[in-house]
Amino acid sequence: MTKTVVVTDSTAYIPEEIRASLNIQMVPLSVVIGNETYREEIDINTTEFYDKIRNEKALPKTSQPSLGNFVTTFENLEKDYDSIISVHLSSGISGTLAGAEQAGGMVEGIDVHTFDTEISCMVQGFYVIRAAEMAQAGETPEAILQELNKMKQSMRAYFMVDNLDHLHRGGRLNGFERVIGSVLQVKPILHFENKVIVPFEKVRTRKKAMKRIADMLEEDAKKYDKIKATIIHANNEEEANAWKILLEAIMPNVEFTISYFGPVIGTHLGEGSMGLGWYHVES
Repeated sequence: MTKTVVVTDSTAYIPEEIRASLNIQMVPLSVVIGNETYREEIDINTTEFYDKIRNEKALPKTSQPSLGNFVTTFENLEKDYDSIISVHLSSGISGTLAGAEQAGGMVEGIDVHTFDTEISCMVQGFYVIRAAEMAQAGETPEAILQELNKMKQSMRAYFMVDNLDHLHRGGRLNGFERVIGSVLQVKPILHFENKVIVPFEKVRTRKKAMKRIADMLEEDAKKYDKIKATIIHANNEEEANAWKILLEAIMPNVEFTISYFGPVIGTHLGEGSMGLGWYHVES
């Protein structure tokens, strides 16, 4: 029987205990604050990150895992496994997936299959967790990839930011959108489209933006028996918990978890951002 292991990057923000229980291997991206480089989820946690950058004038820089890091990870796994499913954040905002693909071609003793989630954070984590569950159950790489592609058909995620400057300065949003947002004081709802971050709708207040996102989830909750959803926050866990309680009361068929925008993604979105992602789970 083929033995398969799942690799992902740190931007899935999967809790360490879940990674350990499902044997998920994690390759970290890094943030550079001043002259110091930190591997997220290893050298710096989310709370420490937001504390450090609050008074920094310069936006932190982010970097993908080195090719060597991927090669070493894959070579270490070839001793015990036949195949790797390497699941990563959108190739439209990071070269991480390309690095995994290149490393896969350099390692001869194991088959490496890459998967572009076309998204990030715990929504990416949904794919990773499902892949790892199937790998532990002895499913083939082909069956796992087929399931991930099926999940993609109903996967949705929307998020709002308090300040568009981070996205603009990080090169993830054009200047025109930033000017509109700052002049009109709108809270744009953003999403991934064709692998990149684009505006979905412009809403005037934070409260209305969050309600609009929740309404879209509720539309899907009326169509499907079971949905898995994640509330993602940027260092505002109290608000995330309150939102979870509110949404659970309205949508009892939705299983909610709470996650966070860690250092790398938080660099581009900024503190105070909030997101909601979900997909339909077949009974």
